[in-house]
Amino acid sequence: MKSRLHTLLLVALMLFVGCSRPAEYRTVEGVMLGTTLRLVAQTPLPASELYDRAMVVDLQMKSSMSIFDERSLLSRLNRSETDSVDGHIVYNLRLAQEISALSGGAYDVTVGPLVKAWGFAGRRGEAEPNLDSLLQFVGSDKVALREEEGRVTLWKADPRVELDFNSIAKGYTVDLVAEELLSRGVENFLVDIGGEIRCRGVNPKGMPWRIGIERPVDGAPLGESYEMRIALSRGALATSGNYRRYFIDPAGRKIAHTIDPRTGESVLSRLLSATVVAEECARADAMATMFMALGADKALELLELHPEWPVVLILAPEQEGDPLITHLSPAMEQLVME
Repeated sequence: MKSRLHTLLLVALMLFVGCSRPAEYRTVEGVMLGTTLRLVAQTPLPASELYDRAMVVDLQMKSSMSIFDERSLLSRLNRSETDSVDGHIVYNLRLAQEISALSGGAYDVTVGPLVKAWGFAGRRGEAEPNLDSLLQFVGSDKVALREEEGRVTLWKADPRVELDFNSIAKGYTVDLVAEELLSRGVENFLVDIGGEIRCRGVNPKGMPWRIGIERPVDGAPLGESYEMRIALSRGALATSGNYRRYFIDPAGRKIAHTIDPRTGESVLSRLLSATVVAEECARADAMATMFMALGADKALELLELHPEWPVVLILAPEQEGDPLITHLSPAMEQLVME
């Protein structure tokens, strides 16, 4: 009897130990929003289910905020076929207007007509865009959200005003995938969509997540080389730069995808990339673009006013052949790994 009881207790203990083992880390890789997707999460959910959930978010974003899908809600808003907005557009427009005010208008999601004209909206641009004619449709004061009888609508000062959320949508999508994981009880994860990242907890080695900040080299593939690495246990990171999305015009000028909504011109300065850490990736994404739109001098001035923002600004050297110049805020210095 004692022997049998001992055996039963041993089996029960083994079952308890087996059930209490932490879930394995799953890794998912694929394509999302036309760029790379990498998701690492400690969860009992199979990798196939994690991928399926990410694809649901992908579909939601394309049907809501894509400027490349003519059927999306944003495309129909831009064509003034509707004034109805969904929760995604409401959230991102409010955040964008907050960042626009912070930047003095250097960051503005009404930049859509200019982005189109320069050829960064999935279609061929113009050799010499008529910027003066387009600037009359650009400015945060030309759009507003209005709520009447429980319905939120978009007001536009002119039907030709167009929104472009490409400077914020990828980060926002990262947030949606991260929130999906959190809703399922996942505490340790990293979501990476095209280099925009949000993470929480620890990596498979039980350490904070190691995140590389790219060295801004023209045309370099994503993740080829890094200027530094940071350790992050909670938060998000986004980088904006002029070294990947650009073209050389017939006159030999480099035209980068960051457009100054105040002048209509492509923004080129000694500032090569801006990396921002924030609680949400949407905010980090928008702020990184904001720094690039400000240009080197204004970006450095703003960063000096806000040492509490974790930011890295990488500038071209004053003389060719010298090393890149890196400016880290005090808050970012605390995250950099030796």
